[in-house]
Amino acid sequence: MVAIIDSAAEAVAQIPDGATILVGGFGTAGQPVELIDALVDSGASELTIVNNNAGNGDVGLAALIGAGRVRKIICSFPRQSDSYLFDEKYRAGEIELELVPQGNLAERIRAAGAGIGAFFTPTGYGTPIADGKETREIDGKHYVLEYPIHGDFALIKAHLADAVGNLVYRKTARNFGPIMAAAAARTIAQVHRVQPVGSIDPENVITPGLYVDQLVEIPQAAVPDQEQGQ
Repeated sequence: MVAIIDSAAEAVAQIPDGATILVGGFGTAGQPVELIDALVDSGASELTIVNNNAGNGDVGLAALIGAGRVRKIICSFPRQSDSYLFDEKYRAGEIELELVPQGNLAERIRAAGAGIGAFFTPTGYGTPIADGKETREIDGKHYVLEYPIHGDFALIKAHLADAVGNLVYRKTARNFGPIMAAAAARTIAQVHRVQPVGSIDPENVITPGLYVDQLVEIPQAAVPDQEQGQ
């Protein structure tokens, strides 16, 4: 049964040092910033973070990295114009990076939620990505064996939820949320509004409540229409 938690701080208080956390978001779209900020304040450290990138600017995931709480990051896009906090930590040898092509990252997370033990993919064959990994030729094409990425926790953001945890996302803010929810032992979702059971059309549910353990209602700030996808 999903628990509706009063605050982001209370929701992340259970996350211990050394946890592996799947963090939703594609850049800032769909990033659960309030949950991440609460995680910074919680003091949890030596974390392994799985995300599409390595943070933007100095907020959200970037702030967690900047605070020195992340031991390792698994992502597909670690560097951009405003990833200076990750850059500083990486150049100083204070954070470990596992670079994973974006399609492989999504499929490794999805595989964890689907109970798939491993899979072969052509992406990365013949590059340093494949170093130390099993390879195989199948029907004349070369493949690399990749393993699932499981999380101890998933921190995700959705638009709406009902009281049993069924989630609806908004446009591109969906991104990694659904597969991360399925791949984690415990999923914490921040949502703009929690509605009564039965108020969401079942056809519109993207993440069933079965995959959600905790909900935190964080009302959406008024933003211009073009930013509503976040």
